[in-house]
Amino acid sequence: MKAILNILWLVTGGLWLALGYFLFGLVACVLIVTFPIGVASMRMASYALWPFGREVVDTGKAGVVTGVANAIWFIFGGLWMAIGHIGTAAAQAVTIIGIPLAIANIKLIPVTCFPYGKKIVPAGSVANPAAAVKI
Repeated sequence: MKAILNILWLVTGGLWLALGYFLFGLVACVLIVTFPIGVASMRMASYALWPFGREVVDTGKAGVVTGVANAIWFIFGGLWMAIGHIGTAAAQAVTIIGIPLAIANIKLIPVTCFPYGKKIVPAGSVANPAAAVKI
């Protein structure tokens, strides 16, 4: 079932979202100062390409640097990618088959806005399931 959902996701907007993250990551990797932002964007691109069967969990290592990085990310990339997720979710929700994909798209918005302090793991590998964002 995860494979079918991932293929539907890829066809109905996942590819465009992943390309958006990837292109933003390439631009961010140009400068040394913004290289960590580019790496985070590439991580999000892989997650946006094939999200079903994976979870996002808090690392528990959030601090001041993580907060500053999340603020910078939100201003320059997170807000714009969240708008892309909302638009894609609206287009997916038009059909009955697309409603679960639209819900998954909306669930990606918090991770899109604030990716630092989180990591992507395979589904079911989380010791504390309450801390995971399941898609």
